Parts: sequence; structure tokens; C-alpha cells
Amino acid sequence: MRDLLNFFKIIGDENRLRILLMLKIRPLCVCEIHEALSIALSTISQHLKLMKSAGLIEDSKDGRWVIYSLKITDSFQREILDILEKKMKDDPQIMKDSNFISTTTREICSIKVKSSQKQE
Repeated sequence: MRDLLNFFKIIGDENRLRILLMLKIRPLCVCEIHEALSIALSTISQHLKLMKSAGLIEDSKDGRWVIYSLKITDSFQREILDILEKKMKDDPQIMKDSNFISTTTREICSIKVKSSQKQE
């Protein structure tokens, strides 16, 4: 029961749910998630850590990037996420996230992050 409650707690947060739904589209690096969510990198890090410890996502190294991907093995959790994806497909924010993920690359986001750091 604890795992199920933890899963619902994780998907009960808007940003974590958005991350999971974006990861259903394709694996992402932190800079892409940051660009989509526009929240602090430290907050994204905490969300990713929580989801990874719950076994919902995994990470792998690709050169200088750490790539996060969906790792849901529990069929019930996968089914709930699929239902949420279908129910929310017309939500303006989810549509915006989906469009962003479909049209951007980690290289583009990396350039944007470097550019904004130079301006600070």
C-alpha cells in the first residue's frame, strides 16, 4: 500500500506529473525539463530524485548529458499514467509541453542555458 500511496503523492504534484507525461513522449535531459517547466534547477533536481527513488524514472549518461527516461514497470501505475495522459491531452499546459518536447532538442536548450548564465 505504501508504494501505491507514494505513487499517487508523486503524480499529485503538477510539475512531477508534467515531467512524467513529457517522459512518455521521449527521454529528456535536465535542461529540456528546465526549459519546459521554467522552475529552479534545484527544484527539478528534487522532483527527479523523488521519482527516481520511487522507481518511476531512470537516468543514463550520454556524453555530457544525464538523460532521464520513464521506467514504470508496475502495470497499474502504467495504466494510471496512460489514463491521465488521455484525459489531459486537451489541457492547454499539457499540449504546450507536448509541442515543446516534440520541437526542441537538448542542444538547443543547452545553448539557451549557457546564454542565460552569461547574462547573469
